[in-house]
Amino acid sequence: MRMRRARRMRGADLPGAGRVARRAAVAVALAGLLLTACDGGGGAKSDGKQATKSPASVITVKPGSGGTAASPGDKVTVRSSGGRLLDIRVSAPDTDEFGGSLSADGHTWTSSALLAPATKYTVVARAKGADGKTVTRRTTIATARARGTFVGEYSPEKGSTVGVGMPVSVVFNKPVRDKAAVERRLAVTTSPHVDGAWSWVKDHSGRDRVDYRPRKFWTSGTEVTLRMALSGVDAGGGVYGTQQRVVRFHVGHAVVSTVDADRKTMTVRQDGKVLRTLPVSSGKPGYETWNGTMVVLEKVPSIRMNSRTVGIFGPEAYNLGSVKWAVRLTPSGTFVHAAPWNAGKFGRVNGSHGCVGMSASDARWFFGHVHLGDPVTVVHSKDTVAEGNGYGDWNVDWATWRAGSALS
Repeated sequence: MRMRRARRMRGADLPGAGRVARRAAVAVALAGLLLTACDGGGGAKSDGKQATKSPASVITVKPGSGGTAASPGDKVTVRSSGGRLLDIRVSAPDTDEFGGSLSADGHTWTSSALLAPATKYTVVARAKGADGKTVTRRTTIATARARGTFVGEYSPEKGSTVGVGMPVSVVFNKPVRDKAAVERRLAVTTSPHVDGAWSWVKDHSGRDRVDYRPRKFWTSGTEVTLRMALSGVDAGGGVYGTQQRVVRFHVGHAVVSTVDADRKTMTVRQDGKVLRTLPVSSGKPGYETWNGTMVVLEKVPSIRMNSRTVGIFGPEAYNLGSVKWAVRLTPSGTFVHAAPWNAGKFGRVNGSHGCVGMSASDARWFFGHVHLGDPVTVVHSKDTVAEGNGYGDWNVDWATWRAGSALS
């Protein structure tokens, strides 16, 4: 009797053995929960029987977030094993949009945007595993510095309403050696659809510039979107772009003005209807107003005009402290403005130093009816304005304009 009892006391019937077994089971269960939490999925309930589990999704992001900085110009790749990706967001300070595309099987997302130098990106990815549970992965990517960086100054501004002559324009703060690489990362879409083209010009400031315009003036009411995916683009010599921009603007009424230097008149039309024909005085011999189409760049109620700033000295020099209702057409100094000192010349004599002058009342009326991007075309004058002197783009025929693309 004692021997049989001793044998039963061994193993599970030893004092405290049940408590030890229960503690071990709890520890194993907790370890399983911790592992599941680290993987981002939920644990399945157990009834004590062996069960086959559906795989949880595991998300990987490249470049990784280790100690080595990613290279400028790299793409971001997000992969999900054991599940499908739901959404991916890549963000960084001062970045509008970081787009990408998802593979057909839903397992791989690859960015269309490139990584800019010296930037810290946050990547948030969500995926749904075969087990039906959602996993979220959040990581950061830091990029290395580059030899140099560049940006593009775009026009018009976000959310603006512009005239039918306003091109999309990007002026670069550094020389662009690889124009094709930069142009590939610029895109314009419109509603309704309009065929247009990019063309490279030399800005009046001497900087590289690329403009986009349609064959003819925009149609009033067109919605235009510029996408600048310049981050990570090598413009040549290791000089990388840093910008991701989405710029939307609206084309307003078609306000089109024509200055006839022979007749000394300006005819202003809105949506095809003549509003007024104004008597004017344009540039006198030797100082003729630029011929061709220019575009309104800015409006200033009062401005100082000093001839030294445009290289006029000696007997023809002037320094006018308060010129009213000034509408700038070129950065080289062409304005439409009030010129009361030429009151007897309007409609009779061309007597300015290249500007289009008119009475104070007419100038105020014109100032109130034109906006940024409205075209002003001068006919019967001399020397066509250069495309880089303001927006003289419209003076280039369509075939030549398209040939100015680096991708043509």
